[in-house]
Amino acid sequence: MLPAPLLTQAVFFLVFLNSRMIREARDVHDYIKERTIKIGRYIVETRKTVRTIAKEFGVSKSTVHKDLTERLPEINPELANEVKTILDYHKSIRHLRGGEATKVKYKQSTEKSQMAETKV
Repeated sequence: MLPAPLLTQAVFFLVFLNSRMIREARDVHDYIKERTIKIGRYIVETRKTVRTIAKEFGVSKSTVHKDLTERLPEINPELANEVKTILDYHKSIRHLRGGEATKVKYKQSTEKSQMAETKV
């Protein structure tokens, strides 16, 4: 058994560490809430895709999607409804975007090969 003064110091230290860890966890939680609201407002203002927003905010597409579909309804249900409408729209036209991207990619590769042929 530790002497009383050392035991008191050890208990104080553990309480200090625990309160510090709780405070740090709360700060991280606040940061996530703030990011979620910022991303929600941003998508409503710009109507950009999840992929574009993820690049601009420096987070993964999964993080943006989780922020918008799981966290935002708990934080701000009204904003979440607006965001859901935009996400549903993006989902409904994604087959068109994929086709457009393929068309652009094919056009660029065709132009490159034609330029290479003219140089030869």
